[in-house]
Amino acid sequence: MSDYIKPFPNIENPIDGHIHMHRWYDEENEIDFSHGLEEYRCECGLKYIALAPLPSGNAIPVSRDVSNNIICAFYKLMNKDTFSYGGYIYPSYPAKKEEMAGMELSVQHRELMEIGFDGIKMLEGKPNLYTLVGSPLDGELFDGVFDEMEKAGTYVLMHARDPECFWTEPTEERIAKKWFYGNGEYPTYNEMFDQIENVLKKHPKLNLCLAHFFFLGEYPEKLEALFEKYPNLTVDNTPGGEMYISFNKRPEYYRAFFEKYADRVIFGTDMDFPVHLEAGKWLCDRQYRYFATDETLMSFDDHKITGIKLPSECLQKIFSSNLLSKLGGAPKEINKAALARYIEKYKHLIRDEKLYALIEKLSKELL
Repeated sequence: MSDYIKPFPNIENPIDGHIHMHRWYDEENEIDFSHGLEEYRCECGLKYIALAPLPSGNAIPVSRDVSNNIICAFYKLMNKDTFSYGGYIYPSYPAKKEEMAGMELSVQHRELMEIGFDGIKMLEGKPNLYTLVGSPLDGELFDGVFDEMEKAGTYVLMHARDPECFWTEPTEERIAKKWFYGNGEYPTYNEMFDQIENVLKKHPKLNLCLAHFFFLGEYPEKLEALFEKYPNLTVDNTPGGEMYISFNKRPEYYRAFFEKYADRVIFGTDMDFPVHLEAGKWLCDRQYRYFATDETLMSFDDHKITGIKLPSECLQKIFSSNLLSKLGGAPKEINKAALARYIEKYKHLIRDEKLYALIEKLSKELL
């Protein structure tokens, strides 16, 4: 990383809008979650970070349950320059409406907003979680909560689909991670596009951000068509590296695209505590320099990319003002009473005994 620079010069209040906290403790460095991202935020010159919890699914680590919402709320309570989204949880898989009495998605949305979360993160469009939940994105399970979020103006950061090659190229890594979707067990790449388009047709004012450029780096004209129809739709520029390789194939097109739609693109890294802190710094550097300079950089998957050098007003929108305007300009305060009620209601779903004990301890100290 010898050519690493501290990014975001001349950007007012830069914000990384897509960060995860996969574990609550860094065993190697003996750092707990409560301050684990402050070094990253400060070293990268970020004013704000926005946490995207992942509380649903049966994945390792075991903190991928309701505790991920709770520790993000505590992090937000302890660190004033932090936004956080909340995520939906399911008592069983596949999700059954009759088993969700009292914790319907609309109920959860109201609970999370009352606590003081700044938006909603949905991973339900990632194909492996999609099949686990067992409901199409444009289906009955989600209709009510999309309607409620549209009416409330809630910012929704959604991971929908994955790179197209995850359907066509069954590498060992993808098979091991259950990220290969071409075996007939998953909806197709195009079917998932259609489901998102159906969601937008039913909820045209939904304040939806599709993560990872909606995996349309090779098909930006399809994204342009959606932008023209749905005024609140945005995407984030969070890698997958494959999309920057796609950008680099059509530099003049993408320079014009990002100038025209500079108010529809939001910066994020997808880094997480504790395992990818250094990678997060590198991603800040590479993404800023791609958009802000005309340098040729060693980038993703040993490819080189050449920057498109956008005007400063475009950079300000992408790296700061777009997301801040979506989230109300500053992080919401945590409603301690509402958080205490949420913990009491859902703590039986926490699977990690040490984390359960820590949350009990923090509740007594802070709430």
